[in-house]
Amino acid sequence: MAIIKKKTWPEYFDLIASGKKKFDVRLNDFDLQEGDVLVFEEWDPKIKKYTARKVEKKVTYVLPCKMDQLFWPEEEIKEKGLKIISLE
Repeated sequence: MAIIKKKTWPEYFDLIASGKKKFDVRLNDFDLQEGDVLVFEEWDPKIKKYTARKVEKKVTYVLPCKMDQLFWPEEEIKEKGLKIISLE
């Protein structure tokens, strides 16, 4: 089990801390496995500093994807974007 710290902006931090936001989208530039713990550290972009608020969440599933693994044409993705959907 690894503990991984990630910078999180205030509006997302509050949703994660409250339990409403049960997913996260990140660039796949770090190793992450089921069972690892993500430590979300609140970062205020206005003052460019951490606020000292932190929340830990256990990783239950990781879905890595690349543009060539998606189901839609790249042009449509660029035009419309993607939605990440959380299920309960």
